[in-house]
Amino acid sequence: MTWRDLVPLTIVIVGIVLFLYGSNYYDAMIGWVGVALVLGGVILEMVLRIYAFMRKREAHKFTVTEKKD
Repeated sequence: MTWRDLVPLTIVIVGIVLFLYGSNYYDAMIGWVGVALVLGGVILEMVLRIYAFMRKREAHKFTVTEKKD
């Protein structure tokens, strides 16, 4: 796994732990921070995948050569 996979995964795991901690000790602020981290990790993963897809597509556009008859 690369760092681009590990960073969003770590953020989501920390968010889940904070949410569970906040709900167990009735601390709403920590729980909401956990929810925000989970959502942030998911959004970060989507942005990184879209960025990688667009870079692949851009690189493919410039590597296509014309056929010569």
